[in-house]
Amino acid sequence: MEISYLQWIGYAASGIIALSMTMNSILKFRWINLCGAVTFATYGYLFGAYPVGILNTFIASVDILYLTRIYTKKDLFDTLEIRKDNKYLLKFLDFHQKEIDRFFPGFTYKPDMNTVSFFVLRNTNVAGIFLAHAEPGGVLKVGLDYVVPQYRDYRNGKFLYEGLKEKFIQAGFTSAVAEGLSRRHEKYLIKVGFVKNSDGMFELKFNA
Repeated sequence: MEISYLQWIGYAASGIIALSMTMNSILKFRWINLCGAVTFATYGYLFGAYPVGILNTFIASVDILYLTRIYTKKDLFDTLEIRKDNKYLLKFLDFHQKEIDRFFPGFTYKPDMNTVSFFVLRNTNVAGIFLAHAEPGGVLKVGLDYVVPQYRDYRNGKFLYEGLKEKFIQAGFTSAVAEGLSRRHEKYLIKVGFVKNSDGMFELKFNA
């Protein structure tokens, strides 16, 4: 039995919607769900299934509304310094260990190494954790810059490396360096302004 192009559109729409349901990030879910809804709406109108078209037009409108809110909402960022033996810190790292391993394979928390440590707060919610230490020459070596799934829209990174730039400079740091431990991590570093140097490390100069 030959499958018509309209049926292929329907199958594609179903696949996109199913994919959106696997997203941890709200932002990714909304974008992919929007694509699926638009495709399903197109399928409905072309096939003459107007209830399907109207329903998915409504879903697409809702996705657009929420995406607009996400991109225009002004979040309040702050930091919460943490001691090396903080119990919540240890529980946080343990709870997110599998996700951390995806972006930072081989990461092990070393209390005496991570001397610049704080949670990143977003509207008072813990959105991520930043662990680093000082190296000679005013270099801030980043060991872990982890963001929980629902906040992965690069705003945390912009807050860290743009919003806290002056604080890092006042603390005596002239640059930050990090290893690209995974493709996703490398993509993130480049997105927030890091550049790969001759040593194979990713570097961000604070005085540039």
